[in-house]
This record gives sequence, C-alpha cells and structure tokens, in this order.
Amino acid sequence: MNYLNEINSEGFAIINEVYSENEINTIISEIEKVIENETANSTFRKSEDLFAIRQFHKEIPETLGFIFNQKLREIIKLNFGENYFITKSIYFDKPEKSNWFVGYHQDLTISVNQKVEIENYENWTTKQNQFAVQPPKEILDQNFTIRIHIDKTTKENGALKVLNKSHKKGIFRTENIEIEKEIETFCEVEKGGIMIMKPLLFHASNKTTNNERRRVIHIEFSNQKLPNELEWSEKTNYNFN
Repeated sequence: MNYLNEINSEGFAIINEVYSENEINTIISEIEKVIENETANSTFRKSEDLFAIRQFHKEIPETLGFIFNQKLREIIKLNFGENYFITKSIYFDKPEKSNWFVGYHQDLTISVNQKVEIENYENWTTKQNQFAVQPPKEILDQNFTIRIHIDKTTKENGALKVLNKSHKKGIFRTENIEIEKEIETFCEVEKGGIMIMKPLLFHASNKTTNNERRRVIHIEFSNQKLPNELEWSEKTNYNFN
C-alpha cells in the first residue's frame, strides 16, 4: 500500500477497492439527504452541466466517518504520515449529459481566513465570501489531493486526464506547455476507488459522451503552517490512526 514513490514520480496514483458498495451507498445517502433539504446555500452550485458543494466536509460532516474508513486512514498514514489535515473539499456531480469540461491547469490556490499582504502570497481572489491565494511553491509541494470516486469514471464520462510528471515543472504557465510532447494519461477509476494527486500536476476533464453520471469527492490536505495571522479557512483535523 505504499504509493509515495509513484505519486512523487508521476504526480498521481490510482487505488481501487478502497470502499465497499455499502460504504459508497451510505455516503450517497447522506449527500442526498442534505441536497433534498437544501434551499439557498451559498456553497451549493447548480447548473445543467454540474452540481457542486464547496466546503463539503463542513456542509455534510455526516459522511466523514464513512469517507475516512480504515483503508483510507491506512493509505494516508503509510504514505504521508499523521500530521496532515483537511484544507478544502468539494463534491462534484457531473450529470449524464454534461457538456462541462475543464482545460489543463494546476491547482494553485488555497482557501484562507483573510487577505493579508505577505511576501510570495499572490493572485488573491474572493468567491462566495471565501478568500483564496496562491502560496509559495514550497507549500503546494507538500500538499496532496484525494479524489473519491462514487461512480465508475472512464474516459467517456469525464475522467481526469493528466500530464505525467508535469508537477516537476513547478508553477508553470499553461500556454507554455507543448502537450504533444507530454505523456498524457486518462485516470479511469472504478466505483469505490480513489485517485491521489499533487496540486501542481497538470490535469483536465473532457465532456461526457456516454450518458453516464460522474460523482467525485475532492479533498485537499496539508501539513503546513501558514505565516503571520494567515490561517487555513477550512482546516479540519482528522484522526488518521
């Protein structure tokens, strides 16, 4: 269960059979209960092509006991250690006929509690009363993301495609990438599987072409302390033992 060499080398790893059918169904049930009762929550985004819940771990904390099952806790502990915490989470539901797609990009921003002028913290934005900033590369290098696949994800229903080893470029402008010279991989993941990736790995997602739904829970982790009075706005500690 040691995937760290692969993650550090390629920028990602795919691990199937992390969740049982029953665990996935329970997570889905908890999500649907909240969605059914939702009225005008600012962290919910709904369109014909995408439904998303930001700050997912805070909006639906009932799922966390099932998400952090024994297998996931062991994977995190073995590959990253015990001092990581949640910094951001989003639930994505890409409907069967979705035309939603995302071009190649890196995940360069973190969610923080306030705007503070600090050297090497730049490109500040605010969305739904949430501050985001691009931190120094050293912060991003230590972070990782886990994507939990509630549905079987294939090339035809929007599986991430990545450029292998592209995280080693550092913070890099998308327009400077010569895609034809890169190794591109479609990250197909079974229902109940996960994908672990580095934030600086270039990744994208195509439109759905097979009329199959794609639901993913995206959770970001860090073990870094931010400078001065800056704090991770969504920071949540979880016992990985």
